Amino acid sequence: MAVDVVTTPQGPVELEIAGTRKENHPWEIQVVKHPKREESSHFRAAKKTAKKILGEIAADGDELPYGAGPWEMHHGGSLWVRADSGWRMYRARVGIEWSAQFCADPAKVDRLRREAAELVEAFPLTLDALDALGYKRARALLTTPVTDAESVEAWTDSLFNACVPLSRANHSGVLPKAAGEHHYPWPIKAADYFRYDDFQLWVTLPDGTNAGVTPVGRRGSGDGQVRIVHARHGTPAGDALAEAQRRRMMAVVPPDSPIALAAFEQQIPRGAKTASGPLRARRRRSPDGDRGTTAR
Repeated sequence: MAVDVVTTPQGPVELEIAGTRKENHPWEIQVVKHPKREESSHFRAAKKTAKKILGEIAADGDELPYGAGPWEMHHGGSLWVRADSGWRMYRARVGIEWSAQFCADPAKVDRLRREAAELVEAFPLTLDALDALGYKRARALLTTPVTDAESVEAWTDSLFNACVPLSRANHSGVLPKAAGEHHYPWPIKAADYFRYDDFQLWVTLPDGTNAGVTPVGRRGSGDGQVRIVHARHGTPAGDALAEAQRRRMMAVVPPDSPIALAAFEQQIPRGAKTASGPLRARRRRSPDGDRGTTAR
């Protein structure tokens, strides 16, 4: 395997080159082994605190932000606050991914700091609670202006940016296995956290690529059409979606298409030829142990 050497602020680093991607156009991407990434003290402290917070949430029986662990901490704009009823996490206007800090304008990052400080001020229990958990740097982070690369790093790896607790699949997964936040548009990916469990947001298309789809009508309307809201550029579905957007229209597939049948598979009778019609009655167990039926 070929080895290349690049210079980093920490000195020369050897990179193992796993392969090269080329086309006829003059571009080239090297797929390389990631240099060993040393976690900053800011990130270690933030992760340790976030895990303590998540432990308290679980012990209180509250709902975790994005489900049970094991978690990977996503640099997604994690604004943790302590409310009267317990810990809560809000999302910042934007999150700063670790690698994106190197193009971050300190003045723009400072706006994120000020907005976070305003939110924390509205939850006066927060700072004392963080002190109790050992995260005593919170006050300085919220009150110190971001002016240079060092303070950008401190904010990027802080509890107020770097600790959105996601499973590995939700963090960096790739379809058809999972749609990770790093690879799929947030307006579409976000639906994974609030959709009905029996609706398939991500479907495999006839050409083997994947698309994000949403229903056209309300649940129970009987409308089995679905709208394509995300598809890979350069594919038939992606081209149709782009054309629809140019015309300010929707890219909709009919209820008898494989796409609609896949999206509504758990809501329609087995073997159905159309996704339109009433919701399938599903068996459920009542609180007293008897079985009944319910429409879902």
